[in-house]
Amino acid sequence: MVFTGDEFADGGFYIANVLKQANVNASFFLTGNFYRNEAFKNIIRTLRSGGHYLGPHSDRHLLYCSWENRDSLLVTREEFTTDLENNYRAMAAYGITRDESSFFIPPYEWYNDSIAAWCEQMNVQLLNFTPGTISHADYTTPDMKNYRSAERIWESVTRFEQSSPSGMNGFILLLHIGTDRARTDKMYYRLPELIDYFKRKNYQLVKIDELLGTN
Repeated sequence: MVFTGDEFADGGFYIANVLKQANVNASFFLTGNFYRNEAFKNIIRTLRSGGHYLGPHSDRHLLYCSWENRDSLLVTREEFTTDLENNYRAMAAYGITRDESSFFIPPYEWYNDSIAAWCEQMNVQLLNFTPGTISHADYTTPDMKNYRSAERIWESVTRFEQSSPSGMNGFILLLHIGTDRARTDKMYYRLPELIDYFKRKNYQLVKIDELLGTN
């Protein structure tokens, strides 16, 4: 179970408390914007002290390539490298080193083979959520055409788990640590129910480095 974050963190303390009560560790991929935000410092410290994985999600939440043509890069290699390095610098303020945090989820979960190659050259392991559910749509707001309610997201997760031959073994489920205030139907409020569902199905919820191993 992974959470990404950039400008919103309204679910931070709630999520941290639910994970603590359930004795579960998760992984959080946060931008440099997030790490530098004074209002989020206590949330980050809480997650850090709770033993969760904290990783990078780019510094400025850049869009790396065109939505219409994934092969069309919108950043140079220098811009990409500088941005990711700055993300790591922001993380260093919390004592998080690259050696312990080499997994990286790209902003918007959108990238191409050039980005993958640049990550490899920086000794950073690029990863993404596992397709099959719409959990990543928990950021959408009612005014968006692609809005998905918490109930629809929940149904997509349980439907996939029940229909997939391997269930959700090895699945990377992505949610957001916070969303715009225009979304009042917060998916993170269903986190206790979600964790309970997985536990009843005998899944082990682990951090990303435990699932994939360290570089």
